[in-house]
Amino acid sequence: MKYFLSVICTILCFNAAAQRPAFKVIPLGVKGGMDESNLSAYLAAPQGSSNYICLDAGTLHAGLQKAVRNGLFKKPAGDVLRQNVKAYFISHPHLDHVAGLIINSPDDTAKTIYGLPFCLDVIKDKYFSWKSWANFADAGEIPQLKKYHYNPMTPAEATPVAQTELSVQAFPLSHSAPFQSTAFLVRSKDAYLLYLGDTGADAVEGSDKLLQLWQTVAPLLKAKQLTAIFIEVSFPEEQPRKQLFGHLTPSLLMQEMHTLDSLAGPHAVKDLPVVITHIKPSGNNEAAIHKQLTGMNALHLRLIFPEQGKLLAF
Repeated sequence: MKYFLSVICTILCFNAAAQRPAFKVIPLGVKGGMDESNLSAYLAAPQGSSNYICLDAGTLHAGLQKAVRNGLFKKPAGDVLRQNVKAYFISHPHLDHVAGLIINSPDDTAKTIYGLPFCLDVIKDKYFSWKSWANFADAGEIPQLKKYHYNPMTPAEATPVAQTELSVQAFPLSHSAPFQSTAFLVRSKDAYLLYLGDTGADAVEGSDKLLQLWQTVAPLLKAKQLTAIFIEVSFPEEQPRKQLFGHLTPSLLMQEMHTLDSLAGPHAVKDLPVVITHIKPSGNNEAAIHKQLTGMNALHLRLIFPEQGKLLAF
């Protein structure tokens, strides 16, 4: 009897551990334009840790203020920025993904800015350049204030992040070719979270960047190690293909999810959390995208529409 109870306890404990979230994510900004106080930025950390990385940095302070008001931090937003945000991972250098980083730099503490070389070169040459803003980095125009350190990433190579328990891989994306963007695959122990910056569909971009990414993460999905995908849907179906400018619509997202599902195995994406980012808030876009995605969800994805300053767990 004691042996039987011990086995049951072991099974229950194993199941509870398997269901325990590996990551916590705090959206600091979720929109794809118009509202400068709510642009792409997501804090991510392992469960139980207060050391975060910031995936894109369109909005920082306004999002941190909302997180503080929601009880996610017990200290002022500025202190969270300086003490808890350990590094930035920038997918591409469009202003709606870097404005918060630039504007908050005078009050920030020393950190590393990670990204693929094309991205860091623009930040160095166009933003922290003394022509548009003081050079708070340790490269570029002189004088260099040396607050930030640029760390160019090599595609697919795992990069450990100092002062955190995370490592991150970068994968190039096509964002209105020939312009580029980046997907970041974040690892905590044996769990992974995939964050995509702005991206067009392979069929529209004439690219295979998303296919290569799905081929990389399909084994993780099959092994139940991929906890969530953060991916954009900027426009509703009504947006003409010639005016997508390197973005997705609901049907294009679903086409990409079907590709991932076919690579990972039958019904592999069922119940997978898919966080919809970068919705353009113009007109009726948000309601239309929500309705269209829900109606097209034959794969039974767990669609999540994030809210600024509200905690997500995966």
